[in-house]
Amino acid sequence: MTDATPRLLPWSSLDGKPCFVLGDGTGFVSRMADDIEEAQLLLADGLIDDARRLLAGRNWTSGELQLLTVELTESLTEVRRVAKSRGARLWAASRADRPN
Repeated sequence: MTDATPRLLPWSSLDGKPCFVLGDGTGFVSRMADDIEEAQLLLADGLIDDARRLLAGRNWTSGELQLLTVELTESLTEVRRVAKSRGARLWAASRADRPN
């Protein structure tokens, strides 16, 4: 990542706006973002396992399904944000590697 490439962070401002950081990816904020993204992806893995287990049992309640839907939606939103952030950085890196 170059200094001119903004990185979408895995959190928003207090008023819900996206947050970005500029840098080479080695600074404190970038490392914190890496840790949060890793935690979000690990939580998503666990949630997928929980969903499979619940749905395989075929004896769920409507409350369990509602909670699962809320948690899956929240997790998918976080994972999509990670994917957008990483995709933008990959695109910028591929553009930087091309001759002008």
